[in-house]
Amino acid sequence: MKTNSQLGSQNQMSLLANKIAFVTGAGSGIGRAGAIAMAQQGARVIVTDLDVQKSTQVANEILSQGHNATSYGLDVLDDIALKEIIDETVKTFGNIDILHSHAGYQTEGNLEEVSIEGMDLSWKLNVRSHFIASRAVVHHMRKQGGGSIIITASNSGIQYDREMIAYATTKHAVVAMTRQMAADYAKENIRFNALCPGFIDTPFNAGFEKQMGGRDQLEKYVSDTIPMGRWGSTEEVGQSIVFLASDMSSFMTGHALVIDGGECI
Repeated sequence: MKTNSQLGSQNQMSLLANKIAFVTGAGSGIGRAGAIAMAQQGARVIVTDLDVQKSTQVANEILSQGHNATSYGLDVLDDIALKEIIDETVKTFGNIDILHSHAGYQTEGNLEEVSIEGMDLSWKLNVRSHFIASRAVVHHMRKQGGGSIIITASNSGIQYDREMIAYATTKHAVVAMTRQMAADYAKENIRFNALCPGFIDTPFNAGFEKQMGGRDQLEKYVSDTIPMGRWGSTEEVGQSIVFLASDMSSFMTGHALVIDGGECI
């Protein structure tokens, strides 16, 4: 006879059973953690990254744990390649249930310090690439009766960081776009939610580290300013991704899920 704890573990492991999850920017950090967490909950994960060696490494890590994954090299700024890989995923596996559009870019500086090229790249990666990815999957999800689209924004999308004009502007924009798409597709049972992490200890914090004058100053900021007094882990964000991907959040759409240890309070 199975104990309640065993039954709970079994149920938890089937949260994403037989689901197909497509992840961009999955070669490291939060993208990697989300891909692994979804695979551990039963999803077959399509792991993509600009660096094909990194996406292959993550897929192999998932496979070594006895789960399912396929890897591709993908530049999300290549509209045609992005659509082709999504279409190929549907052709191969029959559907696409989850999109985690994670790839992004950060550059520090105020209005006079950020280059025009830096602002343009921020827009292309932090907003436009999510538009293209969502556009590529939404008609497939409509045909299959629904799906979950998770777009990585930031808690910078609901507050304002000093001297981070390109990052804060584009993150606010992608939160707004996510909410608009949620309103447009709610009746189609396609859910759109924004993932808004705060200080998670990954190399992506290089811009903030430079802005604050080095790692020691960034560590001091996290310790002194974040109410919980610590960094978040990629694993913690990975579990939030599973929540948004699964039926645990089946009545949630248009939400900006903040995971920042209370920084925005």
